[in-house]
Amino acid sequence: MGKTENKAAYASDEARWTAVQQRDAGADGVFWYSVRSTGVYCRPSCAARPALRKNVAFHDSRAQAEQAGFRPCLRCKPEQPPLAERQAAIVAQACRLLDEAEEAPDLDSLAAAVGVSRFHFHRMFKAVTGITPKAYANAARARRVQDGLAKQASVTAAIYAAGFNSSGRFYAQSPAVLGMKPSTFRAGGTGEKIRFAIAECSLGPILVASTEQGICAILIDDDPDFLVKELQDRFPKAELIGAERDYEQVVSRVVGMVEHPEIGLELPLDVRGTAFQQRVWQVLRAIPAGRTVTYAELAELAGVPRGARAVASACAANAIAVAIPCHRVVRNDGSISGYRWGVDRKAELLTREGSR
Repeated sequence: MGKTENKAAYASDEARWTAVQQRDAGADGVFWYSVRSTGVYCRPSCAARPALRKNVAFHDSRAQAEQAGFRPCLRCKPEQPPLAERQAAIVAQACRLLDEAEEAPDLDSLAAAVGVSRFHFHRMFKAVTGITPKAYANAARARRVQDGLAKQASVTAAIYAAGFNSSGRFYAQSPAVLGMKPSTFRAGGTGEKIRFAIAECSLGPILVASTEQGICAILIDDDPDFLVKELQDRFPKAELIGAERDYEQVVSRVVGMVEHPEIGLELPLDVRGTAFQQRVWQVLRAIPAGRTVTYAELAELAGVPRGARAVASACAANAIAVAIPCHRVVRNDGSISGYRWGVDRKAELLTREGSR
């Protein structure tokens, strides 16, 4: 709903009073209300005890309320930016501290640094980012390790420089952090073996690739050579092994799943991404064929109600087509938006599943 439509929706005092009773956050910034008995003015979404209607007046601006002699409510702080913006700023400050800290601060210290209680900070951080402060700190250290592995003289030096207090602790976490052993990552994937094959399906050429852990890529394009290049770019120094006869069975099962998405894929996946991306992809895998969700709904399911853009980025980063069904995510109006492997392919997949 645009700004003009918002104002029209709350044009009458009756509509405004209903919004106040319902603590309608959608009315915030459209109007403010004052309470004669307390001498304060509030946002419509204020969580304070409801006032009597006879004591309430409405104002089109904060300045209007203050000129009438009312002071800002200490609870909803109507003179400050909206709560969501204030929380986002606090979390952004915490993220900067975690990014810059050589040794990750504990939760109490981090909460104190941004000026909120320990419990409130933990809940706020997870609501905004989708992950806990500890998970973010681990990811920040992982990024420093990845940068350091390319610069430090040894793996051990990179581990300690990134803030891991013992190499044993880091090696215990490294598969989740890097997707491969640190020494392998430092060498650009050297020594990792990835089997792959290209086949034809009704959507065009399809490349399927697997590590020892499971399928790490399902890529679709019109150009088979481009598919191989994309795989090489993802794993620049891994040993790519193609044209193995026994791998054809894996490819056949993937093609069958693409042709009939409702059957699913009962093969292990080697899913590589950030903690947040993996969370979004896990939610996507729980969406059955024949159903679609909007980016906003996906954000809700992933535990980040205000994270529609973030989940859209996670969908775009998905390299395992159809098995991680990002094609089941649509715009708020139900229309089809961008798709890594082409909007036409997305439409076709949804048609096969009965979603179109």
